[in-house]
Amino acid sequence: MLGFRKLLPQTFMHAVTSISHSDLSMIAIEGHYNVVLLPFSATCAINLASWIEKLLCTLWPCLASPTSPNMSEKTKCPNGTTTTNSHPYLSGNFAPIRQSLPLTPSSWEGEIPADLAGGQYVRNGSNPFSNDENRGREAHWFDGDGMLSGVLFRRQGGTNSIYPEFVNQYLVTDVFVYAQTSRFLKKPIVPSVAMLINPCTTAVKMVLEALRTLVLVFLSRLPGPQRAVKKISVANTAVLYHDGRALATCESGPPLRVALPHLETIGWFNGRAAENEPHDKSIPTRNGFGGEGMLSFMKEWITAHPRVDHWTGELIAFHSVPVRPFVSYSIVPPTKGGSGGLAARLHSPVPGVASPKMMHDFGVSRKYTVIMDLPLSLNVLNLVRGDPVLSYDSKSRARFGVFPRYRPHAVQWFETNPCIIFHTANCWDSISTSSSETGAREIAVNLLACRLTSASLVFSAGNIAPPAAVEPVPPEYAEEEQCRLYYYRFLLPSPFSVGKMEPKTGISQQWALSAIAFEFPSVSPRCAMTEARFAYGCSSRSATYSVTLGRAAKIDILAKIDVAVLVARGKANPPQTIKGCVDTRSVPEILADAAPDDPISLFEMPGGWYAQEPRFVPRSDSQSEEDDGWLLTYVFDESTQLDERGRCRDDAISELWVIDAKGMKDVVARIKLPQRVPYGFHGHWFSEAEITHQRPFEHVREMPLARTAQAGNNAWLRDKLESWLG
Repeated sequence: MLGFRKLLPQTFMHAVTSISHSDLSMIAIEGHYNVVLLPFSATCAINLASWIEKLLCTLWPCLASPTSPNMSEKTKCPNGTTTTNSHPYLSGNFAPIRQSLPLTPSSWEGEIPADLAGGQYVRNGSNPFSNDENRGREAHWFDGDGMLSGVLFRRQGGTNSIYPEFVNQYLVTDVFVYAQTSRFLKKPIVPSVAMLINPCTTAVKMVLEALRTLVLVFLSRLPGPQRAVKKISVANTAVLYHDGRALATCESGPPLRVALPHLETIGWFNGRAAENEPHDKSIPTRNGFGGEGMLSFMKEWITAHPRVDHWTGELIAFHSVPVRPFVSYSIVPPTKGGSGGLAARLHSPVPGVASPKMMHDFGVSRKYTVIMDLPLSLNVLNLVRGDPVLSYDSKSRARFGVFPRYRPHAVQWFETNPCIIFHTANCWDSISTSSSETGAREIAVNLLACRLTSASLVFSAGNIAPPAAVEPVPPEYAEEEQCRLYYYRFLLPSPFSVGKMEPKTGISQQWALSAIAFEFPSVSPRCAMTEARFAYGCSSRSATYSVTLGRAAKIDILAKIDVAVLVARGKANPPQTIKGCVDTRSVPEILADAAPDDPISLFEMPGGWYAQEPRFVPRSDSQSEEDDGWLLTYVFDESTQLDERGRCRDDAISELWVIDAKGMKDVVARIKLPQRVPYGFHGHWFSEAEITHQRPFEHVREMPLARTAQAGNNAWLRDKLESWLG
């Protein structure tokens, strides 16, 4: 999902500079995965193998053995940071599932709403495939190979009869294919995000891990039956629909197109077309997201959360890379319709970002875009300062860049206290009536976002305790550990103020709507980019999502927040700026109140049951109220599906619950799935019309067969080096 994949170019620059010109005469390196082979004879193969063996065995003695040494039960770094061998995000229902099922009929209880007929709910998530069963290796929840899990609500015979069918499939990425076909690979090609956040990681280790990745990618490019690794994305984060394509995303590569409803992998989407689609002469043949030149391999990295404007049909995205300008911006219009035939705008620079950052999400309204430059650094040079590559600076300011959708060069930056935001719920524009102070109209961009005050969740997902602060946090920045739904209002210069006093600009409001923990947010798709009244998300009976080392954050509360009511209350009686909160009640207090007109509605999971991200599906009646619809979420009963050691039983299953979103009380249907669905990331509802109107494709990526021993120089070189590298 996040991580090392973005640091490869930086690290390789250091590693490659140590290679002599005579060595480079054998290979030419274009980028972190583009390797051009010169005439490759048996002698060249042997020479290259000897050179790599000498280098690796000198710098990395443990690679002389085909297996890596296990981590101890508890490993402590010099600074006190601890990791354990019992990884909370590789156990229980976080553990990967090995079986992929085609569309399989599923039983159900209750009444499936007619609004779901013909549609499909699909959720993406991390499901690591590895030949190594050793849990001692570094691992992070964000690392795993992408797996889609879906439920199709099949319409039978043109009637209102609905029969649910479950399907789950690995996304057939380049790195997944290599891992599945390798005879010796014992851990993923790309090192774990856990290595980036671990204070134990040294510069030497970073270079060696990068070199290992480079060598494995090189091996995949040798002539032979295997598929070359051209992209290093695992496509494990989210899924969306744009212009006749269902796309799986992850910010270490371009989107990956999949076919609905069977969830087969079609190919990488470059912003103009996807692999394995019929050639369209009207589409330019030049590269899309990647562009041209030496850095094209980085330009195709795209946020895991692009936005699709359902009025214009445009896909809006940003690209965060480790070289200047660090952030660029793309708009991909539909081929026909909505946006009036506008040309794609690819890789427009967003000025004002001074260093590489980990940027996961952003805000998009009908007219404006909000980029977040937060103090979560993703920079290999952090190692020089003694910090992890991925590190949070609680003493630096958070910055929000706001610009008109089609003019990123006109970005205006707003600064506030440090924070981390992984997900935004909604973004909308507002134009007020004339201000009594200035006589001018105010233009504002409003943002709802899940604001965290520390990076502890990132560390716990890697089974690493957050490092202690070296220096005290300034009192004005000090806040309790929290993850809350925040409201930001950015005031912009107004074009209506000609001849009048300029209105004030800046962040006019910034506070939490509620004190409860809130993550994985969403709104009704009909109301996205406008002033949606309701936001849906995940919460917990505990106060925050922070957990102790060795435990995982789990979802036992689904929340519905009346944004309009709480924002109005905050404006009428403003809480403390930044640190304040409109509704200060805890989850138990809200459950105890049970007021029918409460602006916060909570759905409490039964004891032992845990949910995943909910997705709102509106009723098919376009005149229905905004919250009249259904929440879909996968659920798992840990009280009956785990054994005495906390491991999932072989026959463990999950369910898909359909919850009445208006009342937030009733489960109207429970789909009994044929197997469990591990806790994962983000999902999407695909309508019957979207499934029907998918673009044609010629064929799909086939699941590879495991590689057997082969004769020949290339096979010998590949097997030899893989056995060293592990």
